[in-house]
This record gives sequence, structure tokens and C-alpha cells, in this order.
Amino acid sequence: MAALEEGFTLTAVPLGSGPDGPLGVEQSDKTDQFLVTDSGRTVILYKVSDQKPLGSWSVKQGQIITCPAVCNFQTGEYIVVHDNKVLRIWNNEDVNLDKVFKATLSAEVYRIHSIQGTEPLVLFKEGAIRGLEALLAEPQQKIETVISDEEVIKWTKFFMVFRHPVLIFITEKHGNYFAYVQKFNSRILSKYTLLLGQEEKSVTQSFSTSVHRKFISLMSLSSDGCVYETLIPVHPSDPEKNQRVVPSLLLKSVVSGNARSGVALTILDQDHVAVLGPPLSASKECLSIWNTKFQTLQTSKELPQGTSGQLWYHGENLFMLHGKFLTVIPYKCEVSSLAGALGKLKHGQDPDIHAMTHFVNWETSQGYGLGSQNSEQSKRILRRRKIEVSVQPEVPPSTQLLAAVQKDSEKHIEVELRKFLAVKRTPDFHTIIGDVVIGILGRYKAEPSFYPRNCLMQLIQTRVLSYSLCPGLMESALEKTDVQILQICLQQFPDIPESVTCACLKIFLSIGDDSLQETDINMESVSDYTATIQDGEIEQQTEILQNGFNPEEDNCENCAQELIEKPQAATEESTSCPVTGKRAALLNAILHSAYSETFLLPHLKDIPAQHITLFLQYLYFLYLKCSENATMTLPGIHPPTLNQIMDWICLLLDANFTVVVMIPEAKRLLLSLYKFVKSQISICSELNKIEVSFRELQKLNQEKTNRELYSIEVLELF
Repeated sequence: MAALEEGFTLTAVPLGSGPDGPLGVEQSDKTDQFLVTDSGRTVILYKVSDQKPLGSWSVKQGQIITCPAVCNFQTGEYIVVHDNKVLRIWNNEDVNLDKVFKATLSAEVYRIHSIQGTEPLVLFKEGAIRGLEALLAEPQQKIETVISDEEVIKWTKFFMVFRHPVLIFITEKHGNYFAYVQKFNSRILSKYTLLLGQEEKSVTQSFSTSVHRKFISLMSLSSDGCVYETLIPVHPSDPEKNQRVVPSLLLKSVVSGNARSGVALTILDQDHVAVLGPPLSASKECLSIWNTKFQTLQTSKELPQGTSGQLWYHGENLFMLHGKFLTVIPYKCEVSSLAGALGKLKHGQDPDIHAMTHFVNWETSQGYGLGSQNSEQSKRILRRRKIEVSVQPEVPPSTQLLAAVQKDSEKHIEVELRKFLAVKRTPDFHTIIGDVVIGILGRYKAEPSFYPRNCLMQLIQTRVLSYSLCPGLMESALEKTDVQILQICLQQFPDIPESVTCACLKIFLSIGDDSLQETDINMESVSDYTATIQDGEIEQQTEILQNGFNPEEDNCENCAQELIEKPQAATEESTSCPVTGKRAALLNAILHSAYSETFLLPHLKDIPAQHITLFLQYLYFLYLKCSENATMTLPGIHPPTLNQIMDWICLLLDANFTVVVMIPEAKRLLLSLYKFVKSQISICSELNKIEVSFRELQKLNQEKTNRELYSIEVLELF
């Protein structure tokens, strides 16, 4: 269970002059005191329990504070930056910021971070990080550039992992997001490419992090209204390499997808998150708490005056701007259970629940700011549980994954799989992946409703699988008509039997366009296939196809006459792609697959004639596209080659010519192919004649070795 208590206004007057609300709310060295930095010139120290300010400091007129003030927990002093480069340090006794310690830095500061147990860190806008003491020793030191041009820092967090400070910051460039993780015990900066959001135009609007053993859990609230979780390893397998991390859907439609501002996300504990934003497109903004373990809404509170999309949490208090006033809303979260998630947990059922709720701070893994509210009994309980956990041997991620496949839900298997894929690969990695796939497929046969396609997608993308290692994978995908998995298998498996290739081809040709529209297909091999060729280009293309062959010499007078009678239909057939872009991408995967002609031909005869005709029309269209340029290649990434196109045309005609020739719809296509083949034969004959003449010339040149400095020779060709 979780509950939001009655909130109260912390500021009695509107805070700041900026339109975006406060710059930040940060913990002071006292548990109940917080530094509030407005977006103008002022820093105010508040005592929340008394709801009153204890001190206020402002920079001079004309200056502006550019990052939130923080407390140095080692000295009890306060730190702030104004005008991007000017750093100020003061304490409670100081009155005028103009007279306190000042240091002018050589680069612009993005944020100062400070938590208990370590010195403050300064993050610069270009991605460099410095400790406060080292920076104050030489304020004008050169600051290196870490991130690339046009890359902008969007969010950052500082926390402790195994008693070592770690800083993570998220950057954005041209709609792409990257995560940088700096570990200060090893001085290693790791970079990750974040594949955030499922929609093509989705924009990530808020981030939050927590620490789970060997992983940093990065949660993101996307503009599609969903919350995604990305697991980043604390100890990456290759720290120097830019790695790609894939998110999983954690919560669906927590806020309206139309909300472009006023939304925020923060992690409260292991199983609860707070979300700020409108739940429906027509509703007012709300503050809500969700249970991520059971994906249920626990509680919500309407905010009729609107918010700025900023949300901070410290201890058991949530801070936000409600209207023009900074508001504090206390909250309670109990230990996650199914009864509690459904609102059926009776109070007093477990005396340890309340104590355990407040003890772990998932943002810093240190628990500061919460210890004073815990009883001695709860501390003894936690110590006892820590001892019990510490003596238990750690289970390898591979063992956890294989055990989860047998009995757990699809979501839990996906979480365990991402944990396994995030650790360093071992020599038996491909064997474990094969065992996991076999386990999933075995459970699928026993439970037809169990089909974790997201897990299967991630397993295939490891590129260690083959058809012989898991033959049931493509069979299951064929049963489910899962064309996305079939496409990836065709692209990556080198040993697919010809019977399975033909079964994939049948599905690719027969599946409806409506079903394909809703399916995510890799379109790299398709480039502008749906565009049409201009009429003038078609006429010019006809001449190219003839290769010097005169159409007046064509003996097929009836064929030519029939083509002249229906010029409009011929133009439409030649100028437009006969299939949609997604179907074309699937058919291209077939063209790239390996095969043996002997074993493939019998299976091609089982494909319906109308589907064979459609495939031939598409192949003929590809040939016309190839002939548009001198290189005889198609545009795009890894498109079909001319040889692949011609080989498949021959295969289809060899296997099905007697059937296709009886279909009226295929008559025009066969006539076009006939004229094309005849023109190629004619030009090959002419080239053979020229080859003989050139061979004679070569002999003449070899015989005449003695030449003067200048000579004129006349060679006659007969």
C-alpha cells in the first residue's frame, strides 16, 4: 500500500521570477532542513517541520543563479554557481553573498552534486567532472570536452554504489539519448547508447535512477505516457566501448500521451515510483504513486492549479511547484505485496512492515535522512536480515535466468534476461543462450499462451544462435505468424532448411497488409521502393533492356499487338511496386537466405500460383530499379543484388511455369520477361561476334613487334 498525506505550502509568497519554477530542492546537513534555489537570484533555507525559512541569501542585481545550491556535508557549508562560471561558498553566519568566498572557473558549470560520505562533485556542461577540492586548488584549470558537438546534458544523478561515488548523466543529440557513467574508484567513464521509447516520435521527458546490486536501474518517462526501465551494469564487460542498452516497458499509460510538459518521474523505493502529470488527456494534473512490481496505481492526488513538471523527494516528503507555490506532500509506502497492491492489506497485519518501509534509500543506497525516524527494534530487524542475506551464496545470473524460464512470468524472465546479458560474456555464453531458448520453447509447447516474444527477440539479437541449435524457434514463430522474428532469423541463421525458407515465403506473401502495418519490420534493405518511375524513364528503360535489339525484328507479333492495345495497364504494372514496403523488406530477407537449388525447387511448387505471380512481379520491379543506374545496384543498406534477383526469377519459373502460364493475371508479366530474355540473347550474340574480331586484332598486335617512333596503321575488319 502507498498513501499521499495532506500537503502544505512551504513558501508563503510566490517563489522566484522564472517561468520554470525552482532550480532545485536539496538536502541540508540537518535532516529537516532543505535548500530551495529559485530561478532568479535567491537561495532559501527552510525547516519543513516548522514550515518557515531559517535563512535567505541573494546574488546582486544583474546576476542570476544558474544551478541549484547544495550543502557540503563534510564542512556544513553551502555552494552555488551564478552566471555559469562564478562559484560561491558560504555558511549560516554569512549574510551577503557578495562578500563570501568566490572562485571564477574556466568553463560553464551544469550542476554541483553533493551527498553524504564524499566530497562534492562539479559537472561541467561539456561533460567533464571535477572534485570540489581539486577545482578550488586551481579554478582556472583547463576543462576538457567529453561529449560531442551539439550533445546537450539533460539529466544527472550522483549516488553511492558499494561505498564508491558514481555519477551518471544523460545527454541528447538529434533525438538520440546517451548515458555516461563515471566511477571514481576506477576513474572509468563508460558510455551507453539508450534506445528509449517505442514510438518513432517519442521523446523522453523525465529520468530517475536506483541501485540494485550489480545494476543501475534507469527509469524514463516517455512522451507516449509509458515508463521504461533500462539496466546499466555497474561493472561493464568493456568499459571503453560505447555499448547499446535496450529498455523494457515497466508501466503503461501512467500519464496522457498528449502531455508535452508538466510531467516528472522519481523512484521512491524498490517497488514504488511517483509520477507527476495528467493521467488522461482531458484531466487535470495529478501526483500519483505506482507499484512497479504489480503494475498497479496505489494512490493519486489532483493538482488543480497545475505544476511545472518538477518533482523532488527527500525522506518521506515530495516537493513540487503547485501553481506558484512550493508545496510539500508527505507520503507513505509499505512493503510491496499482492494484497497491498490491490488495496486489501489490513493495517497491523505485519508489525515489521512500517519499520522496513523507511529504512532503505534507493537513490543513494546509504539511507541518510531516514535513520532518525526508525526505532531501535526496526534497526535490529534490519541488521538481522542483513546477516541472513550476507551468508547466502550469490546465485549466478545464468542460473537465475534458467530457473525463471521454467516457472516465472514473462516480465520477470525479461528482467532476468537483461541482467544476464549485461554481465561479461563467459566461454559457455552461446550454450546458455541455447538452453534458455530451448527452455522457453519447451514451456511454450506445454503452455500455448506462454510466448515471451520480447525475450526471444533479445536472444536472437545476441547473434550466437542458429537453426540447428534451436530448430523449434522458427517453427513456433511460423505457428504464431510472427514475421518479425522470422525476418531476423532469416537474416542471421546460416543453416535454415529450404522447407522452412519456403514456409516463411508462404507467410510473407499471404499475410494481410493490415497485419503488417501493425508489425515492427526492419526496413534497412528497402529504400524508396514504393515510389514510382516516371513515364519517360520507363521508355528509356525499355531501350536499355533491349540492349541494341530492334523491337521491329520481334517475331512475336501477337504479343506486341496485345501490349499496344493496353498501354495504360502496362504502365501501371511497370511503374509501381506491387507490394508494400514492409512486405518488400520481408521478401528481401528471403532473397538473402542461403539455399540449394535441388532441395528448394520441390518446395516452391507448393506455393499458390497467385502468390508466385506476385513474387515474380516484385522481382521484375526490382530488376527495373536496378537498371536505373550504371552500377546495376539497388539503394539502401544491404539490398538484394542483381544476381539474387535473377536467380530467384529462374527458380520460380522452373518450379511453376506450367501453372503460372495458365493464369491470365500473369500473362503480361510473362510477355515482359520473354521480351527481356530475347533481347539479352540477341545482345550476347552480337558481343560474341565482336569478341572474335578483337581476338584477331590481338594476334596482329602480337606479330608486329618492330615499330618506328611514329607510324600509321590501317586495320580492316570483315
